[in-house]
Amino acid sequence: MPDKVNILLVGGGGREHAIATAIARSPRVGDLWTTHPENPGLAKLARAVDVPVSAREIYRLQQFCDHKKIGLVVVGPEEPLAEGFADKLASPTRVVFGPIAEAARLEADKAWAKQVMRSASIPTADSRMFNDFTAAKSYVETREEAPVIKAAGLAKGKGVIVAATKEEAIAALERIMVQKVFGDAGRTVVVEERLEGPEVSVLAIVDGRNILVLPPCQDHKRLGDNDTGPNTGGMGAFCPSNTLTPDVMETVEREILVPTIDAMRRDGIDYRGVLYAGLMLTPAGPKVLEFNVRFGDPECQPLMTRLKSDVVELMLATCAGKLDRIDVEWSDQPACCVVLAAKGYPDKPRAGDVISGLDQAEKLPGVSVFHAGTKRNDKGQIVTSGGRVLGVTALGVDLPDARRRAYEAADLINFDGKVMRRDIGASA
Repeated sequence: MPDKVNILLVGGGGREHAIATAIARSPRVGDLWTTHPENPGLAKLARAVDVPVSAREIYRLQQFCDHKKIGLVVVGPEEPLAEGFADKLASPTRVVFGPIAEAARLEADKAWAKQVMRSASIPTADSRMFNDFTAAKSYVETREEAPVIKAAGLAKGKGVIVAATKEEAIAALERIMVQKVFGDAGRTVVVEERLEGPEVSVLAIVDGRNILVLPPCQDHKRLGDNDTGPNTGGMGAFCPSNTLTPDVMETVEREILVPTIDAMRRDGIDYRGVLYAGLMLTPAGPKVLEFNVRFGDPECQPLMTRLKSDVVELMLATCAGKLDRIDVEWSDQPACCVVLAAKGYPDKPRAGDVISGLDQAEKLPGVSVFHAGTKRNDKGQIVTSGGRVLGVTALGVDLPDARRRAYEAADLINFDGKVMRRDIGASA
């Protein structure tokens, strides 16, 4: 790789804005390109790709990368990873940060991921897989407690229903399997025992053989304060999480992360990129709720804010299988991210509401505002365009200080119907 590397970033949400912000700090970056210039945050940092971006016309993106001498492709979201962007965009002169399609099945196919976990004796919830609604309904009716219902495929973070009653579980099955609210993602469902305990996220970067465990994060999945309301893609996160002790982190690495990568290698799958384990800390120890194959959103926002090392060097070392040759440094300051969501999220988020106060919020010390579901309207105003609109992230001398700064900035930002939780990080 030359000293200056041209980089293509695939994806257009808050996670990708946070990654782009970290990339822009690197002395190694040459030209930075984005597939989603409609995101105002990305538009400030990167140049717009001028070809269609789709798996069906991937050859166009290949030609673009060749023409612009792209040396590193960074794939942010799960969908293009599952569609094989990492396989198809790699070349003798270009590397891709993100797992190949076969490895991305860990997230794209929850039924297959369960098989991997069973084969490697990885602690996880008991579960059954169903392709038939009647069979799944009968199984739920025989259970003593209400289970968790999961669409096996990719459902943009909305395919998990934690039912309070068996009736709710059956209703969830009907929505997924009969009404097909998640399309093909719900062709197979996973009916899983409900685990109890604190929910945490452990992310690691894997280069095929070496595993770099990142500082633990804690996400807040429910829409409302005190973990009430429906599951969402995430309403906020903080890092580091004090829920995970060093002993527990060692257990997670030994009993979950290492066996997972070993299982993939036994099947001939070379895993390179981010491995995200969503965990429940049960009385019997940590158990896997799900695997993701990319940075979590919103966990990525506080992680990238705290990263002091060069993210481009980190990604290049991952692609080259040389993670053991670099040191990674993190800020001593904790970070807290508060998500501002649109009215109607997560079911039917409203778009087009004008956002004000962004400039004032970003002027506060230690604050970064990451654009997730925003765009510019015909008048040049920044408006809402998705469910999760912004990720207001702040560093602080301690977590209470980071929370205070994040909420101070969040309160300066306004749009009609703004939804946010007031208790991100409060439990810690």
